[in-house]
Amino acid sequence: MSTVATVFTTLPRVRTPEEVVESLFSPELKRPEEENGSPRSKPENKRVWASLKESKETVIEEMAREMRRRDPDEKKKHVVVTDGERALQIRVTKQLGQLVLLILDFLHVLEKLWKAAYVFHAEGSQEAEDWVRVRAYRILCGDVGQVVKGLRQMVTKRRLRGQARKTILGVARYLYRNRTRMRYDEYLAKGLPIASGAVEGACKNLVKDRMERSGMRWTEDSAEPMLKLRAAYLSDDFEEYWTVHVKRDQERLHPEGSWRPAEEVNEK
Repeated sequence: MSTVATVFTTLPRVRTPEEVVESLFSPELKRPEEENGSPRSKPENKRVWASLKESKETVIEEMAREMRRRDPDEKKKHVVVTDGERALQIRVTKQLGQLVLLILDFLHVLEKLWKAAYVFHAEGSQEAEDWVRVRAYRILCGDVGQVVKGLRQMVTKRRLRGQARKTILGVARYLYRNRTRMRYDEYLAKGLPIASGAVEGACKNLVKDRMERSGMRWTEDSAEPMLKLRAAYLSDDFEEYWTVHVKRDQERLHPEGSWRPAEEVNEK
């Protein structure tokens, strides 16, 4: 298991709950900005980290240093998007404090909603999609409390038992526990990101595409340097890193005072 993080800068992009739902459930439809010919803002100056050996605290601290370096006067809005792992959220809050706004990745919310939908409807059915779509829209509009209430009522009214009951109540608990990080109506109105697509992409490009090819086997000691090298490359720091690497390697192999130019040797 590797820890992957990314920091980037982007312009605010105001959206509506309707636009987000359409992009998720009807991706074939053109977005308004595509019809008008204006491209959406992309992450700029993206920097990534990955490690098998370093702790999550260490990676978060590296992120914090990068954020402070980019915005020493703290004039920008700092946002951290994470999944619902409680331990990770506690670490981010403890180490970054009031520096950031912590947002729950909406794609993880969708995963929970799909899990609940399959309790009532067949996988792949239109009924399941409609069930998720309605509740996703309500959550994006700021009605997470009502969605939680509805899930709990379903357990009672439908007299769910066993695994079905456990699944629905588990999803309800997940949403309720993260409700303070799910003010998506406010986030969208301010143009803030609500999904961690950048880090998911980093996981694929940095780890999966290189480390999980057919037949590959890694030890921790051999995988760690490869991850570090890939992170430097994807952060556009490779050339600078390689210059330092060659210099350090030269100093290690040929320390000062242990060699002389060939011309001097021949003259003597």
